[in-house]
Amino acid sequence: QVQLVESGGGLVQAGASLRLSCAASRPTVNNFIMGWFRQAPGKEREFVGFISSGGGYTNYAGSVKGRFSISRENAKNTVYLQMNSLKPEDTADYYCAAAKRASQDGKDYDYWGQGTQVTVSS
Repeated sequence: QVQLVESGGGLVQAGASLRLSCAASRPTVNNFIMGWFRQAPGKEREFVGFISSGGGYTNYAGSVKGRFSISRENAKNTVYLQMNSLKPEDTADYYCAAAKRASQDGKDYDYWGQGTQVTVSS
């Protein structure tokens, strides 16, 4: 069992940057694909991006590509989501998740964090 804990959410103005962190309880998470998802009020969960276990490959949703970036520090069992040029439409609860294979489908992820809220004001 792997526990994931997100942090770093908050209220920011449009155009600002924010970095979310996802800390894992066990180093075995370093063997997993790590993904980020988000869910806005009244909307379905949306894929944001993922990073390979070694950190050498990333994949992003079109809505965040060029603005968001994912990185990981396996020595710290931590994954990051750097969000730049934030827009009001980025407002959502953000979740990190771990999967055994690369996927944009949340159903393929085995472990999930509790989420952290990001609010972007205009």
